[in-house]
Amino acid sequence: MHTAACIFDLDGVIVDTARYHFLAWKRLTDQLGIHFTEEDNERLKGVSRMASLEIILEIGNRKPDKNLKLEYATLKNNWYIEYISRMTPAEILPGCIKFIKELKNADIRVAIGSASKNTPMILDRVSINGLFDAVVDGNIISKAKPNPEVFIKAAEMIGINPKHCVVFEDAVAGVQAALNAGMMCIGVGSPKVLTKAHFVVPGLNEMNLTKLLTLEKISGYE
Repeated sequence: MHTAACIFDLDGVIVDTARYHFLAWKRLTDQLGIHFTEEDNERLKGVSRMASLEIILEIGNRKPDKNLKLEYATLKNNWYIEYISRMTPAEILPGCIKFIKELKNADIRVAIGSASKNTPMILDRVSINGLFDAVVDGNIISKAKPNPEVFIKAAEMIGINPKHCVVFEDAVAGVQAALNAGMMCIGVGSPKVLTKAHFVVPGLNEMNLTKLLTLEKISGYE
C-alpha cells in the first residue's frame, strides 16, 4: 500500500469548531460595527488568526495600528476559548474515530496538522489527545497554510516520506498546503469549494480503508 500515513486537519475535519470561530469573530465585528456574515467566515478557514483579522479589517475598511490589532486578536481568541472550553466528545464529527482506528489497525500512522494554537485544548476537551501518533499545531510552526510547513513537520515527526502521506482538509488554504507538501489531498466538504483537492468527501463518515485504496488507484498514488 502506498499510504503510510494520514494527516488530518482538526477544525472542520475531526471536530466542527468553525461555528465557534464564527461566533467569536461575529462578536468582535459587531463590537466594531463591521458587517460580517457566514459567507465571509468561509474565507477564514485554514487561515491564521492575524491573517483572518486582516481579512475582516479589509471587509470593514478599517486600518488600526499594530497594538490595536493585537488587542482585537486577543479579544477574539479569549471568546473562542470561552466557547471551546465547553466542548465535549459528542462534538467529534461522525465517522472520524472509526476511520482513524481502522487506519491504526492497518499500521498506517495518523497525525494532526492544524494551524490552531488551541489544538491541545480541543483534543483534551473531546478526549482524543492520545489517539494520534503526532500533533502539529500553531504552537510549533511559524508559517500558516498554504505554506506546507505544518504537513511537512507532521511527516517528519512520524518518520514518513511526504509522498506517502494523505492529507484530509476542509479549507482551500489547507488543500493548497497539502499540494505544496507533495501529498495527496482528500478534501472534506464541498467539491465546489475544494476544487484543487484530488478527491472530496462530505465527511470522514464516507471514508474507510477500502475507499482510500480505491482513491489511490484512481489518482495514480499507488
